[in-house]
Amino acid sequence: MQPKSKLDRLVLAEVLLEGGLTLITEAENSIQTDLPRARGVRNGLMIALLAVHPMRLKNFAGLELARTIIDLKGPWWIVLPHQSTKSRRPDERRLPDLPKPYINVYVSNWRPILMRSDSPGKALWLSSNHGGPMSYDGIERAISETTRSTIGVDVSPHLFHISGASTAAVHGGHVPHLGSALLHHTNPRVTEEHYNRASSMSGAQAYAAITEMYRRR
Repeated sequence: MQPKSKLDRLVLAEVLLEGGLTLITEAENSIQTDLPRARGVRNGLMIALLAVHPMRLKNFAGLELARTIIDLKGPWWIVLPHQSTKSRRPDERRLPDLPKPYINVYVSNWRPILMRSDSPGKALWLSSNHGGPMSYDGIERAISETTRSTIGVDVSPHLFHISGASTAAVHGGHVPHLGSALLHHTNPRVTEEHYNRASSMSGAQAYAAITEMYRRR
């Protein structure tokens, strides 16, 4: 049996990030009631956060305020202990400045609307149905449905890894092992296929540009 190609679902990280941030803005400016607006902001932030920091769904679903996603009164950090990562190494990363105001607004304004209680725990992602932590399956479904409705492609949480590695290859191919570092892989060969795919895409685009230039001449 041959594995099914995911090339038709490959979306680069900048497209996913823009789609997520656009959804947040649209949800905040919507005329809907507060609960569906809060759900839209939450879903948009999921897409944007995974775009800048692709991680295992298990870790993403388990993010908790002040424990694994931390506001250091400036930058936000994601801090995963060694026992929770696949490589059994701690994963500590400062998030880019771009999603920072969106995280702040979600935590301060929209997450309280989702929680519907005084003590929902520290889970970052709360269900709009019951106010408690979202399930693993619920987050996976929300991400797939949100990417399909927002950018027209069903991008599952796992495909964000492929997106990250491919984006690193397309835009940062001059930085050795960038994709491996992004995905926290100990073996750089794990991301080699994504670099090969991205190199083929870049080559095809460059070749098409050359042929189009000569056609215009």
